Amino acid sequence: MNPEILKDIVTPKMPFGKYKDKIIADLPVSYLEWFQREGMPPGKLGMMLSTIYEIKLNGLEYLLTEIKRQVQK
Repeated sequence: MNPEILKDIVTPKMPFGKYKDKIIADLPVSYLEWFQREGMPPGKLGMMLSTIYEIKLNGLEYLLTEIKRQVQK
């Protein structure tokens, strides 16, 4: 896994849909589950959504705490 993707998911916002303008790392699991069932968008957005889904599914959100702190500086 590319460690830069963790940095990528704590910064950009969802570009469309019910949670438009919400930071990708802060999307609710139920929304990510919907994408998992219906199909992730193509490209980088799909990769970021898949990654945050796996992080949340496995209870690894703590991995993002320090990265979020660094990005907010």
